[in-house]
Amino acid sequence: MTYSSKPIPARAGVGLKPQHFTDIFSSTDTTTRNVAWFEIHPENYFSAGGRNHDYLDKIRTDYPLSMHGVGLSLGSADGVDKQHLSLLKRLKDRYQPALFSEHLSWSRFEQHYSNDLLPIPYTKEALRRFIANVSQVQDTLGVQLLIENPSSYFLLKHADYTEWDFLISLCKTTGAKILLDINNIYVSAANHGFDAKLYIDAIPANLIIEIHLAGHTEEQHDFGRLLIDDHGSEVTDEVWRLYEYTIQTKGVKPTLIEWDTNIPDWQTLTTQAALANTVLSTDLNPIEA
Repeated sequence: MTYSSKPIPARAGVGLKPQHFTDIFSSTDTTTRNVAWFEIHPENYFSAGGRNHDYLDKIRTDYPLSMHGVGLSLGSADGVDKQHLSLLKRLKDRYQPALFSEHLSWSRFEQHYSNDLLPIPYTKEALRRFIANVSQVQDTLGVQLLIENPSSYFLLKHADYTEWDFLISLCKTTGAKILLDINNIYVSAANHGFDAKLYIDAIPANLIIEIHLAGHTEEQHDFGRLLIDDHGSEVTDEVWRLYEYTIQTKGVKPTLIEWDTNIPDWQTLTTQAALANTVLSTDLNPIEA
């Protein structure tokens, strides 16, 4: 099947979950109009066929699609896994996503894999490795990659850059762009005691192509409070306010509601999308990138 080119509009999208397939295609469900596009984790679609592909074929016919990878391990010192990259290319060629993104992290060394997005040191050596890996991915897939800023829970002792300067340098060198996760910024700022707006202010508006919003949880430890980016609840009021600030200062951007654990019912998810659409359509004196 050949899909028509559908750019992702500056409206809200949601992650595509099997639990919501029936609701999405329900002719009586008016909440679907709050959703302008869908995002998938491509690793969930590496098989050649099956029920998930049947539904994704239908979704892709009517909606723009974004692919948000979780397994490329862009920070791996031994490079990008060629088999993983080949599977991504096959999927990308099949569905023609409008956006393709990954994370500022690593999760693999040789044949050892971690089911997590692990932090990296923001050093010159790490930047060189990221530049090489991102360039390889972009050349192989034929896409402009979006790099998502992480959430963090501890600080490594040595760094040559702040996180935002590292991310900006990576994108300017490779031609990649940024997927700005507002919840991740809020979580990291709360955990490490810096002003979240300083991070947002540092990012050039023309580098930001997409925004993510999600919920987080709060844990209490002997050392104090720790926020965990778990994508398992509604976006908090503090993150909504930070999102409004971002739209006001950087301009309107396609915005995804991430909800990957404790999956809610369809109405709850689309209500969050409607809230994002309200921010995107409100006169906040947006600055178009």
